[in-house]
Amino acid sequence: MTATLERGLNALREQIDAPVASFFTSCVSCGLCAEACLFYKETGDPQYTPIHKLELMQRLWSNEYTLLGRAKSMLGLGKKITDEDLTEWETLVYDSCTMCGRCTMVCPVGNDITMMIRKMREGMSASGHGPVDLVGAAERHTDGTSPMGDLTKALHARVKQASAETGLEIELDKPGVDYMLILSSHEIASGEEMIAAVARIMHKAGVTWTISTEGFEATNVGIQLGNRDVARNLVSRVVDAAEKLGVKGVISPECGHAFQAIRWEGPNLIGREYPFEVVHIIELLDKLRAEGKLKTKGKDHDRITFHDPCQINRRGGINKEPRNLLNMVSDNFIETEDAGTMNWCCSGGGGVGANTRANDLQAKAFNIKKRQIEAVAPEKIVTMCAFCHTTLENQLEARNMDDIEVLGLTEMMAEYLDDED
Repeated sequence: MTATLERGLNALREQIDAPVASFFTSCVSCGLCAEACLFYKETGDPQYTPIHKLELMQRLWSNEYTLLGRAKSMLGLGKKITDEDLTEWETLVYDSCTMCGRCTMVCPVGNDITMMIRKMREGMSASGHGPVDLVGAAERHTDGTSPMGDLTKALHARVKQASAETGLEIELDKPGVDYMLILSSHEIASGEEMIAAVARIMHKAGVTWTISTEGFEATNVGIQLGNRDVARNLVSRVVDAAEKLGVKGVISPECGHAFQAIRWEGPNLIGREYPFEVVHIIELLDKLRAEGKLKTKGKDHDRITFHDPCQINRRGGINKEPRNLLNMVSDNFIETEDAGTMNWCCSGGGGVGANTRANDLQAKAFNIKKRQIEAVAPEKIVTMCAFCHTTLENQLEARNMDDIEVLGLTEMMAEYLDDED
């Protein structure tokens, strides 16, 4: 057995806790999880059944933690896990799962299959079986400030552009403010729009905020790759920056897995609670709305629908907030079938969209989203995740459907902000 294989198997062993054991014990092989998976639904290939993607972890659990399995192993009858097995399963675990959580929602015995995929990736990553694109992004982020490398100069440029556009002073590294905003690489690379939108809204609401040059990146490739050391390091950068500035809260941007990383997994990764709150930008905007601090003027008359990002709605619990906001600025808002908690994934989450090897499979998987969109024939799609935004634009363009405009909700709220005193 090679050292990397043993390291991977040890990593899998560390993930097999009481919940995982109970999940494997209680699975009744009903197949309902397959019907909830966009990859299975669009290909009909049984290998994409979610529980099948966990077969190697289940085999290890059976061989080493069950009486019958241990007896078989002692007699040389147990099927061992090989490096070839890990190579084969790598594409299933990374290319055909966005960790959207839809399979978890339909499991009749309550198995959190998504959580187990996350654990499975820990073993894959430790054994050197991870997509080269995600491994490279993790290395660039570890060595720099983002998965794209060092975006510090780009951040300064975007802040300067946003300040010029809004006429507002945007201070970096300002201590003692209410909130510290973190941003995804997509939001920094694509332009100053998100920063400008936040600046306008915060100014009007009377909320103080800043961006730290020491911890501004929200993206956490460690979560997608399944590398706890990388994930912990990246969360720590944000936490350390927030603590240094003494802010009351950290604003997670329109990015699904970034919200999961800093809000839900972060405290467990660093082993302690935060001395500040973490809010998604849409949570904060809805809070300001409820307090009467976010007022809009005018409405969009186009036919608009909303795409719920999996990690923010289904896995993160933010459902009514974006709808409260959309109803402020749209008078022709229509819901798609399965909208909300059971919405279909955009097909790009969980690192799939950043994994070029998965491009063809992802394109097939998006067809279920395409049909969902076509059924309501919108002129615009609004979402609250930058990666969903990019995925929707790219996939719609590939299907000659780019006449449908894709918008970010934060920027839309800023567009209709009532600037009158």
